[in-house]
Amino acid sequence: MNKLPREKQIEIVKCLTEGMSLRATARMADVSRNTVSKLLLEIGEVCEQYHDEHVRNLDKTFKVQCDEIWSFIGKKDKNMSMNEIGMGVGSVWTWTALDADNKLIISYAIGERTLQCAMSFMKDLKSRLSKRIQLSTDGFAAYRTAVEVAFQGEIEFGQIIKLYGNFDTDHKYSPAECTNIKKHVVTGRPVKKDISTSYVERQNLSMRMGMRRFTRLTNASSKKMEYHVAAIALYFMHYNFVRIHQTLRCTPGMEAGVTKRLWDIGDLVDLLE
Repeated sequence: MNKLPREKQIEIVKCLTEGMSLRATARMADVSRNTVSKLLLEIGEVCEQYHDEHVRNLDKTFKVQCDEIWSFIGKKDKNMSMNEIGMGVGSVWTWTALDADNKLIISYAIGERTLQCAMSFMKDLKSRLSKRIQLSTDGFAAYRTAVEVAFQGEIEFGQIIKLYGNFDTDHKYSPAECTNIKKHVVTGRPVKKDISTSYVERQNLSMRMGMRRFTRLTNASSKKMEYHVAAIALYFMHYNFVRIHQTLRCTPGMEAGVTKRLWDIGDLVDLLE
């Protein structure tokens, strides 16, 4: 059976973690696109397994922010036919939970923006924590029910609601202006000044810049769900364990106590063994 040399695997994974597309990576590494796709699926699977097994029992986590980021598979909802509904194409949301202090991605989920997905996401988040935390989300209504079911009141939970002005059609590629912010205490006694989603929203920007398939207004979107899931798993492993955070001067994984050393791309590739 043919197997890529470790150095070639590292070269391919390094390109993928820098946000390059499959075809661009294949050109840079001088391999076929199928080779890149196969390696992405394999390393994405082991990254997902490693995160699930090791990012647990977090005792340095106190302030968590959650948000969802939109993308799509194959085509946007408005272009879908009736026969394509439920066939793995259309809008897909990535739910993320980030520690505001150590910047660790604690939990993530990929699915629809529904109450069912919100509940599954919150239950997974709860299973990874060892202490009572303060949680901040936006005003999405599903969060309230999901947090109540997952945490059973054992949490300090607040929501931040942003009010926007009228959308300016002359600047349709820019977000509407935020005119007001309201903070609501939902459960427990959260510190009001810490009710915020600023860090996790900044992480959303990092995702769009770090994964080609999240780039807006291009044809670089994911074509199949399995590649989308694998790319996200690889991104979060690289973010948590390999990429040094500028303000921390170490990786989020080191700051959170999940690992004691700085990883490199070779360590990600070694997970395949």
